[in-house]
Amino acid sequence: MELFSPEFWSALLSIIIIDLVLAGDNAIVIGLAARNLPKEIQTKVIIWGTVGAIVIRAVATLAVVWLLKIPGLLLVGGILLIWISYKLLTEEKGHDVKAAQNFWAAIRTIVIADALMGLDNVLAVAGAAHGDFLLVIIGLLISIPIVVWGSTLILKWVDRFPVIITIGAGVLAYTATKMIVDEQFLKGFFDANPVIKWGFVAVVVIGVLLLGKRKKNRVNHHQEAV
Repeated sequence: MELFSPEFWSALLSIIIIDLVLAGDNAIVIGLAARNLPKEIQTKVIIWGTVGAIVIRAVATLAVVWLLKIPGLLLVGGILLIWISYKLLTEEKGHDVKAAQNFWAAIRTIVIADALMGLDNVLAVAGAAHGDFLLVIIGLLISIPIVVWGSTLILKWVDRFPVIITIGAGVLAYTATKMIVDEQFLKGFFDANPVIKWGFVAVVVIGVLLLGKRKKNRVNHHQEAV
C-alpha cells in the first residue's frame, strides 16, 4: 500500500475507529483491577498495567498481520470479524474483573484481562491494515493515547450517542468484507466481477446492521416486558 495514498488514509481511519469502539473498556478494566489498592500506588498500577497491556496488544496485532498472509486465513478472519461486528450490536460487554490485592497482582490482572478482551480488537486492526505493519504502528501510536486517557469519555459518548456503536459495527463489517474479497484464491474472481464484489460488500454491511439492530430491539423489548 502506497504511503499517504487515499487507501492508506482510509485504512488508518478504520483502524482508529475500530480501536476507539472496541477498546473503550480499557479504563473500566484498569479501574476494577486497581480499586482495592491504596490510593498512593493506584497511579503506578494504572501506568504500568496500561504499558503492559499496550505492549501485549501491539505484539499480538503485528503477529496476526503476519499470520493473515497465510492462504485461507484472511477468509477465516473475515468471517470471524463479521460475527464480531454483529455481536458488537447485540451484546452488552461484561466486565467481570476481580480486584487485585497487591501491586504486581493488579498489573497481571490488567494485562491478562486486556489481552483476553482485546482479541476482537487485534483481529479487526490487523484486517484493516491489509498486511501493512507501518499502518498498525501509526494506528496504535495515534489511538492508544486517546483510548488510555479518553476511554472514560468514550464510554460516556457511547452511552449518550448509541450511533457510535452502529458506525463502529459498520466499519468492522466493511473491514471483514475487504479481508474476504482480498483472500488470494477469491481475489481474482471478485476483481473480475466488480458488481458482485461491491454487491457482496453492501449485502454484508447492511445485513449485519439490520440483523444486529433487529436482535437488539427484540432483546430490549423482552427486558422491558420482564
